[in-house]
Amino acid sequence: MLNTPVLEGARAPGPRRMAVALIVMVLLVGLLVGGVFGWQAFTGSFFKKFMEQAAAAPQIVSTVTAARTPWQAQVHAIGSLRAVRGADLSAQASGVVDAIEFDSGNDVPAGKVLLRLRPNDDFAKLDQLEAAAELAGQTLKRDQEQFGAQAVSQAVIDTDVSTLKAARAQVIAQRALIDEKFVKAPFAGRLGIRQVDLGQYLAAGTTIVTLQALDPILIDFYVPQQALKDVRTGQIVSASVDTFPGAAFPGVIESINSKVDPASRNVQIRASFRNADHRLVPGMFASVSIDAGPPASEITLPQTAITYNPYGNTVFVVEHGTSGGKPRDTVQQRFVKLGDTRGDQVAVLSGVAPGDVVVSAGQMKLRNGTAIAVNNAVQPTDEPTPTPPNE
Repeated sequence: MLNTPVLEGARAPGPRRMAVALIVMVLLVGLLVGGVFGWQAFTGSFFKKFMEQAAAAPQIVSTVTAARTPWQAQVHAIGSLRAVRGADLSAQASGVVDAIEFDSGNDVPAGKVLLRLRPNDDFAKLDQLEAAAELAGQTLKRDQEQFGAQAVSQAVIDTDVSTLKAARAQVIAQRALIDEKFVKAPFAGRLGIRQVDLGQYLAAGTTIVTLQALDPILIDFYVPQQALKDVRTGQIVSASVDTFPGAAFPGVIESINSKVDPASRNVQIRASFRNADHRLVPGMFASVSIDAGPPASEITLPQTAITYNPYGNTVFVVEHGTSGGKPRDTVQQRFVKLGDTRGDQVAVLSGVAPGDVVVSAGQMKLRNGTAIAVNNAVQPTDEPTPTPPNE
């Protein structure tokens, strides 16, 4: 084996020096870890003190006092307007337009002639058939006189009667053919926009113009089957259309369908509305309201005061107290049972009593016992029938 030479004057590190270095390293690590934990403790205590001060500061909220108000339960629905009588008018026969006797948008009486097709030889044929019928009548009259003198047989009379009837039937048929080339208003109403022009060839059934009877006018709408107990024929309804914001049109239920739609479980209802000013037009959609049951009195709150949750709806009720001899208001959370809604309001069936002061805005920063400061300079809307602001 070879022996490794040891340099003269060099000394191997001893155990003591290694222990000292290890102790120094441990002390340095301990100081570093202690500094980290100390800094975290310092910042944590500072943050806790800050949060306690912030929690102690009163939260700004707006409030409303719960009170009983008159309440009328209603059934709401969306419907479509339709004319009490309406039709797309067309000619029964084909031909060339010979005369147009109306203007678009006219109000016309029943029986008014609106359009005539070119008659061609229709009237000449009518004259021919009328002449044949007249001759058949004279022949019958002459043969009846001769039959009295026993100059002709009963068979001749029977033939003359048959010939006369056939001739008169042909006259009636020709007159009906001529009438088919006249388009008349079947009822009084307002015309739409003309769809044909003079000299145009029309096939039978081509639409010429629409005619709508606008007064009265009908609204067809659907309500859930649960609402059938609250509606009846002759009941007063109110309708509104977005064409005339803020205007309410009174009407009356005219009929209720005799069956419920099995697909939607809704029932169709038809209401009639006076429309002398013709502001309502077929095809519009309308919102319909029906009073359900007698008027009542309910505790109401603005809907913004309710915190809606899957496990239950809640409100924050203000509790007055003192702290250090000074007034101090806090809040207490309560579960509430809600009823119907109308506009910005909701009926509260339980959980709130008349006179309770309820937080109407600012609930997100509250919990039980939170101190509050009330500022009602700005209040959420609380209208039973809100209307959009004028632009």
